[in-house]
Amino acid sequence: MLDRETLTQILDTLERFVAEELIPAEPRLDAEGGVPPELVARMAELGLFGMALPEEWGGLGLTLEEEIEVLLVLCRASLSFRSVLGINNGVGSYGILKYGSEDQKRRHLPRLASGEEIAAFCLTEPDVGSDAASVRSRARRDGEAWVLDGSKRYITNAPHAGVFTVIARTDPESRDHKGLSAFLVERDTPGLSVGPTDRKLGLAGSHTADVTFDGCRLPAEAMLGGEGEGFKIAMSALERGRIGIAASAVGMSRRLIDEALAYAGERKTFGKPIAEHQLVQAMLADSEAEAFAARAMVMEAARRYDAGEPCGKQASCCKLFAAEAVGRIADRALQIFGGAGYMRDYPIEQLYRDVRVLRIYEGTSQIQQLIIAKQMLRDGPSALRRH
Repeated sequence: MLDRETLTQILDTLERFVAEELIPAEPRLDAEGGVPPELVARMAELGLFGMALPEEWGGLGLTLEEEIEVLLVLCRASLSFRSVLGINNGVGSYGILKYGSEDQKRRHLPRLASGEEIAAFCLTEPDVGSDAASVRSRARRDGEAWVLDGSKRYITNAPHAGVFTVIARTDPESRDHKGLSAFLVERDTPGLSVGPTDRKLGLAGSHTADVTFDGCRLPAEAMLGGEGEGFKIAMSALERGRIGIAASAVGMSRRLIDEALAYAGERKTFGKPIAEHQLVQAMLADSEAEAFAARAMVMEAARRYDAGEPCGKQASCCKLFAAEAVGRIADRALQIFGGAGYMRDYPIEQLYRDVRVLRIYEGTSQIQQLIIAKQMLRDGPSALRRH
């Protein structure tokens, strides 16, 4: 945890960086299909690749609540910028930090914190998405080693990653999550190959691709945690990650509202700014209320997480509400811009495309609904009185 003065300095510096460098670079990012390398270097200089990692490993050591405050500022710019460093602060480092051996930590955490190494997290497969327990990739024993075979799909940062956390089935007799284990696979490992970069609706600066393992031979020490702990490692990392995704949605909601508000004050119809038309005011008000509610939810969930309280249901509530809300806010913002919002001359068109994926990755909205409902049914009505 940082003292408030230091955190304020970081946030002030980040606000200037976002306003003066990241937002102006959005058209270039979309046109070139990638985050400019000099901006990646600047993000590394600011310590953003390691903001969630402890200081002993070269990170900033932020609590989740502090990390959320950073994301609320960073994600006013295109979500592609956050995506470049998000895996290093989330599912790509969490498993190593919590379950890794000392050698695994020494080898990877300092490089992940500095941005020298980029992480990827390999769970989704061609026929396995939301049903994570049905992973088909397999790792079989061969003496003291493991041999990994299988394919992973839509893997964020795969084209650039230096280390991959891979969830694979190590118990050939299992048909559920109990037979899964996690492995750390380095990019130069024979048998690992990365496919072409995916072409997507939005997030042009966030590169994803298929990753294939064909007879990929791994030493025993490549296993992350114990045998059979792969599902636990994946799900524990996703809990924190879902709160982070929700915070990203809140940051982008703020940007969208600001863009719509500014345009509504400038654009005139029927002899007056459209901001004076009550139906436009209603769209602005609905957006502001949803953004405020989402922010309050995210901050409360982060405080619970930092206090060590169970917050799986709360994390899913945040992810569900914030991701759905930013979609509605983006739609209203584009509507306020009218025909101009549909054109690439304005940022709304790009931002509108970008936010759509928030309702899909790190667990679809429908999966969050199932998680929330199952927890409610387990807790029973009395949970409503306690919380």
